[in-house]
Parts: sequence; C-alpha cells; structure tokens
Amino acid sequence: MEFTLNEEQKMVKEMAKRFSDEEIAPYARENDIEEKFPHGILKKMASLGLMGATVPAAYGGAGLDFISEAIIFEEVGRGCSSVRTIISVQMSLVELSILKRGTEEQKQKYLPRLCSAELLGSFALTEPDAGSDAASIKTTAYKKGDGWVLNGSKTWISTGDIADISIVFARTDPQAGKKGVTAFIVEKGAPGFSSKEIKGKLGLRAADTAELFFEDCFVPQKNILGAPGDGLKIALAALDNGRYGVAAGCVGIMQGCVDACVKYSKERHQFGRPIASFQLVQDMIARMYVDLTAARLLVFRAGDLKNKGVRNTLETSVAKYFASEAAVRAATDAIQIHGAYGYSNEYPVERYMRDAKVATIYEGTSQIQKLIIGEHLLEIKAFV
Repeated sequence: MEFTLNEEQKMVKEMAKRFSDEEIAPYARENDIEEKFPHGILKKMASLGLMGATVPAAYGGAGLDFISEAIIFEEVGRGCSSVRTIISVQMSLVELSILKRGTEEQKQKYLPRLCSAELLGSFALTEPDAGSDAASIKTTAYKKGDGWVLNGSKTWISTGDIADISIVFARTDPQAGKKGVTAFIVEKGAPGFSSKEIKGKLGLRAADTAELFFEDCFVPQKNILGAPGDGLKIALAALDNGRYGVAAGCVGIMQGCVDACVKYSKERHQFGRPIASFQLVQDMIARMYVDLTAARLLVFRAGDLKNKGVRNTLETSVAKYFASEAAVRAATDAIQIHGAYGYSNEYPVERYMRDAKVATIYEGTSQIQKLIIGEHLLEIKAFV
C-alpha cells in the first residue's frame, strides 16, 4: 500500500475538492434548513464523472479505483453529508451491485443512466422489524407467470421517495432461511409500488429518506438481480461497499471540523488573545486531527484491498466503526470550540454533529460493526 496518492488520485482530489467548495458547501446550510433535495448538484457532479466513479467506461462510468472513490466521498462529505449519502447509495449500493451481479442487459439498461444521474437508485433492505437482522425480512415475493409478485414494506430507505429504480430484497422461499431471499430491480411507477417520504430527521435533512410499500407489485423475471436465493449474499456484499462510503464520508466531516476550528480559533479572541493559543483548545484540535489521520488511513487500507479484489469485510467494518464514532467526537468538540456560536447554524459544526450521528447507525450500527470485528478475531458468531 502506498501512503501517497498517484497522479490520477491527486487530480481526482483537486477536482472533487474544488467542486465541493464551489458547488456543494455554499448551498449546504440552505438545503439543510429547507430539506431541499440537491437535484442540480447531482447533475453537475455527473457531468464531471463523479456519479459513476468505479463503474467501467464501457458502462458510462469513470473507471476509477476505490481510493479515488473514497477521496470523492471525503471531499463531498466535507461539503455536505446529505449529498455524500445520496452518491454513496447511488455508487456503492446500486451501481456496484448491478455491475457485480447484474445481467448484461441490466448493466446496459441501467448503469449508463445511473452514472449520468438520469436515474437515481435506492437500496431497499431495512424493514420496520428487520434492521440489524437483515435475514429476518418479511417482504415476500411469489412466482406468477413470467414474473414475481411482491408484498411488504421497507423503511429508512435513502433516496427511496425519489429513486427511479430500487433494489428490493424479498423472501421468495420461506423454508430456506438465509438462502430464501432474492433481490429485485423495481422501477418507479410499477403497479402496486408506492412510497412516502420520512420527515423530521435529526440530520441528512437534504437527503430524501422514505418508506416503500408493495401491494401485489408485479416485477418481471428479467428484473431479478443475481440468482433466486442469492439476495442476502448480494446485500452483505453491497453493505461492505456502503460502509466504505460512510467511513470515507466521516473522514470528510472530520476534515470539515478541523478546518472550521482552525479558522474560528484564530479569529475568536478572549482575554486579549486568540483562543487558538489556549492549551485546551489546542488539545481538542490535536485529538481531532489524530482521529482524522487514523480514520483516513483505515479507509485507504480497505480501499487498497478492494483494488486488489481481496475480501475486506473486517477492514471495512474497522474503518466504518472508527470513522463514524470519531466523527461524532470531532463534531462535539468542534461545537465546544465554537461555544454558543457552534450551537447555531451560523457555523457548519452543528450540522456536522447532526449528520455524523447517523453514521453510527445506518449501514450497520457501531455495535454490529464490533460484533463483525469480534467474529473475525474469535471465529465465533455472537449471533446466528
């Protein structure tokens, strides 16, 4: 593993940083307050190849490596975690799932339009009674004619109310346990498919989140993703990719906290001198920077394994657990450094804290990440 970026990665970082500074960060506060979905930003990102980073050029993507993808997530996350969440779902969960498990027809039909942001995608796994225990989903699908009929519901689905296509997981064989789940590509407008936006979230307020409902929803056979019964394998592989995106986005939050605190602490004067000269302020910023550096290296380690095609569940869980928890710590300290101003949305640090918290919950809670790590070390499952 190299500890320096290559020329292509440096160019990606420069482009993503400039785009985040000019096109994302200036609108983050307004979009957060108004809960405004950033359609225009996504189109502009797509024009630069930032919506299909790791998809091969043959399918409309940029053909970049996973370190470059992490750099994009970091820079976008530094500007606005809502935007980062949207592109993480688009690239990590939807595009890569179709790329790895889709038929050639599915790849040709969906990937170029996803990479151009003509289509937006969602990943519908979580249900009201099935969060951490993904194998307990209750949405069902039964064979009928040349397709399948879905019944059930999903919740907390990012981009779910806006998505043009959703990868939906349903139980097709109740007797087969974990091997009885199948993944389907469900298009918006399919009869029996409806959605409802979830309002009132603590953070990620500019990112759409929804409940999905399936009432005798017919999906053609050609829209099965992978093979029948492979749904849980597809979901778990996708979550490895999704957690990688969350971890990289949390690095962006931490970088944003460091940048904001360095700037503010030099400008803010108390007792006749800048608060940057206070030992306890320096202590908080120093701890923040150490966590930032460690988290970035953990993300890059997982990305290096992804580039080599090596299984990286353990390394990705370590990165996701550490980076998400560290982002919450960094944002909390950043508010403390800003004092009363940090408690208002005049500065971005209060948004960083609200957005960071969900990273310890979605794509597998911190507790689940520790159980995954423990299982790999002990070779004993804490849950079946």
